Parts: sequence; structure tokens; C-alpha cells
Amino acid sequence: MILKNFVVFEGIDGAGTSTQIGILQNSSFAEKFFFTAEPTNGETGKFLRKILKGDIKLDPRTSAYLFAADRAEHLWGTSGTNCGIEKQCEDGKIAVSDRYFFSSLAYQSVTCGEELPRDLQKPFPLPEILFFFEITPETALSRIEGRGEAKEIYEKIDFLKATEERYEKVVSEYENAKTEMRIVRIDATKTKEEVAKIIMKALEPLLNRA
Repeated sequence: MILKNFVVFEGIDGAGTSTQIGILQNSSFAEKFFFTAEPTNGETGKFLRKILKGDIKLDPRTSAYLFAADRAEHLWGTSGTNCGIEKQCEDGKIAVSDRYFFSSLAYQSVTCGEELPRDLQKPFPLPEILFFFEITPETALSRIEGRGEAKEIYEKIDFLKATEERYEKVVSEYENAKTEMRIVRIDATKTKEEVAKIIMKALEPLLNRA
């Protein structure tokens, strides 16, 4: 099942998803969108961000459950600025999320195996469009280090390599399953302007409908 008007940006850290969402936020079509991200700005999301920073250490399986709980509120919640994707889509907005359950299938399968993340994502609908940003872990890490900010726990070369492999496996599986979800692979080494053009072209049918 897909959720109409729902768009997801995915890729390893440093792939440029946040940059492209920022471009959309400053576009002339911005009022047609509902911009959001995972982890959310809700209480569970805030707790997860502390985990990502390394401030709190939990068993990876616990983290997997927390990401799923945050996602459930993200989709179906009725309070908070980053909640209620389903309602936003039903109201005609194009909901654009920086990360969704594909991140859990990639990142969390590294730390706690594939079975638990897969089971936890079963209740969630597919987006109408998935933009998958492809980039080598080495290039991504170089971008991360260029920010001059403290790294999160997943922003290490060995982990990024393992995550990139799992992302490729997950995306390929959905391509082969031939779902209604449209998958747009993006060469994330292109300039941000080139990537933005690819994204806008793919979004045209949704924009014309909104």
C-alpha cells in the first residue's frame, strides 16, 4: 500500500538529502509541501537524537523499537509540528520526509540484524516517491567532516559502508517487487543544482495534482 502525496528522501549521512529539502523549502512551490524529518521533533524523536549523538546508550533492539514508535506518531499523530503525515497528505499537501523506514532497514539492520527492523516496519505504508541518494561512503564522510560539527554515532567509515550496502539491498528489493512506489535513484555527487532539477521533474505530477 502506498500513501499518495508522500515523498521520502533517503541515503547515508552526507548524501545531501537535507540540502535538497532546503532547496524545496525555498522554492516557489513551498506552500504546497509539508516538510518533516525523522527522528521527529516530538519527545521520542528528541530522545532518539540524544542516542544518535552518543549521549545515551541503549541496546540496539531498544533503539529499533523507539524509531518505530516515533514513526508511528509521525504518520498518525495529531499533535506537534512534525506529526500527522497521513492527515497532511489527505488534506492535499505533499508531505516530504527526510528519512523514513528505509533508514531503519539500512542502519538498524547493521546493529541488530535484519529481522527485527523488517518486522517493525510492516504496519507503515510506502511513499508515493522514494528518492534514493547514491554516494560512496568515503565521499559522504568527507562531506560530514567538512561541516566542522560533532559526528553522530553512525558517522564512521566502516558503519557507513555497511549501511550503504544494506540500502542498496533494500532499494533493489523494492524495485524488483514492482510496487506502486516510484523509486528515483540520484547520483548524489552531481551538483546540488543538477540534483534539484531531477527532483523537481519527478515531483511535477504531484505538484500539478496539489
